[in-house]
Amino acid sequence: MKCPECGFEDSKVIDSRPAENKIRRRRECLKCKARFTTYEIVENVPLMVIKKDNTLEPFDRDKLINRLARATVKRPVTIEQLENTVEDIVNELKNQFKREVTSDEIGELVLRRLKKLDKVAYIRFASVYRDFNDIESFVRIISELSEEQE
Repeated sequence: MKCPECGFEDSKVIDSRPAENKIRRRRECLKCKARFTTYEIVENVPLMVIKKDNTLEPFDRDKLINRLARATVKRPVTIEQLENTVEDIVNELKNQFKREVTSDEIGELVLRRLKKLDKVAYIRFASVYRDFNDIESFVRIISELSEEQE
């Protein structure tokens, strides 16, 4: 942050407080000791999902929770666990600094977490996500789970 008086590029923060969806900071130049105010605004870039038909839509946290709730119907999984799962997925995507993510990537992140959370919910979600059309698809995924448990 350049000092408006002398142009020196280093300052220290004296005071910091929230102000109307931004952060107000009082600073002091380390060279000339001039004091000045800056405002910080948090940039919130929406995460966009690339659907299978290549259309874009904003990421919808509630939509993902609803899909997980469908997969976990009558299973010993709490809504808090679902919310934590979605929060983990959102954080992982944000940490990758991606602005666009494919629905396939989200599906794989969900499957990875559901496998640890509840095996039946994992199979349910996988059957829709991977579009199972026959019994062999179910048998294959169940045998994979059985092999992992052994």
